[in-house]
Amino acid sequence: MKTIDTQPIESSQIHSIGYDAESETLAIRFKGRAGEPTSLYHYSNFTQANFDALKAADSLGSHFYKHIKPFPERFPYVFVEKMPTPAADAEAETAGAA
Repeated sequence: MKTIDTQPIESSQIHSIGYDAESETLAIRFKGRAGEPTSLYHYSNFTQANFDALKAADSLGSHFYKHIKPFPERFPYVFVEKMPTPAADAEAETAGAA
């Protein structure tokens, strides 16, 4: 799967977004409760015009939840990766020290 660079954005729900024009793929990394980066998803069939509308939205999170997420048949998505949570990191360190 192609790596798409993402850029941090101002949003309470979304950590960062990126776009690959060649494959018409939107990359979105969401935020956890504490604002940390979490799951990364790729959305297909996403045109440059769709990406421009997302970037221009007053609220990127609201735009995503209104115009993208409800339409998986229009914008099929795949789960790419999940960032480890800080709690999981701490548990791994504790387990390694035992």
